[in-house]
Amino acid sequence: MASRTLPDWFRVSLPRGPVAAGLERRLARAGLATVCREARCPNRGECFGHGTATVMILGEVCTRNCRFCAVRTGHPGGLVPEGEAERVALAVVQAELRYLVLTSVDRDDLEDGGAAHFAQVIEAVRRAGPEVRIEALIPDYRDGRMDSLLSSPPDVLGHNVEVVRRLTPRVRDPRASYDGSLAVLAQARAKRPGMLTKSSLMVGLGETDEEVIETLSDLRDTGVDIVTIGQYLQPTRRHWPVDRFVPPDRFAAYEEAARKLGFAFVASGPLVRSSYRAAELFAGRRLDEAGPRNPVQ
Repeated sequence: MASRTLPDWFRVSLPRGPVAAGLERRLARAGLATVCREARCPNRGECFGHGTATVMILGEVCTRNCRFCAVRTGHPGGLVPEGEAERVALAVVQAELRYLVLTSVDRDDLEDGGAAHFAQVIEAVRRAGPEVRIEALIPDYRDGRMDSLLSSPPDVLGHNVEVVRRLTPRVRDPRASYDGSLAVLAQARAKRPGMLTKSSLMVGLGETDEEVIETLSDLRDTGVDIVTIGQYLQPTRRHWPVDRFVPPDRFAAYEEAARKLGFAFVASGPLVRSSYRAAELFAGRRLDEAGPRNPVQ
């Protein structure tokens, strides 16, 4: 197992500024719990500065037990948080968010996995703040569940493949699969061709560079527009160990490879997380650097 000591390139200060600090205060006043703050994301100052935050819905207990994830696992009891859609919508407006990333725990205890509730939250936010851009980072909704989610479609639909194919059975919950994640992204594109799709990959769990490129190629062949690549960090000693700390030059090589494959937007770096620089898609930056989208037909 790799050393627990973080390498020098992780020793960075959190970016701050009056805009980011102001948004953080408004989020606190609105009572909106964000993944950004709860997980102490190193990029939250930068994202808050762009008016972006990530909110988790459908409760805080996940029915799955992935070996990389620190979210509490258990049995939520088949209940959906009452009035959550309206509370999230009100808080988003009060916090003056410009870009909202909605994510959730897995809810296998619900008949539709929570897909209809996800759509209700999106719809409520759109009514309250029509100018807010919404990215939905969803569980593995397919078929009827995907139809239910897309009844109120987001601007960007994300689903994370998480790790390379070989490590998926060892790291992710048995109910998740590599091909299943690709199917989620393929169905989203087929059912809503104009909607951007996105996925995220963690590295440093024991994969090879060749497997990283293979995963990027699989995602692009599925038609994914946006990809983020970041370093895995072990939440506790009980979780999957870090195999290596990938140096910045390798992340730069991954980014170059992803751009050559035709992704419209790539974020690759040790501290990159799945929602990193999400708002830039609509701020008009970096897409110009990436060139045309070159969508898969």
